[in-house]
Amino acid sequence: MAKTSVVERAKKKPKYSTRIVRRCFRCGRKHGFLRDFDLCRICFRELANEGLLPGIKKSSW
Repeated sequence: MAKTSVVERAKKKPKYSTRIVRRCFRCGRKHGFLRDFDLCRICFRELANEGLLPGIKKSSW
């Protein structure tokens, strides 16, 4: 989990558009971020396995 201060800083509008930091809304992680869902890869997998993301199902080979 990211520190609360870091998450709040990321929510502010940056001075320049290239400085925007996209963070997971559940845990605050910035790496492995999926824009379509506003989640990091870890939270995405947890929610998908629980069936809380509509239209997403686990693929098996």
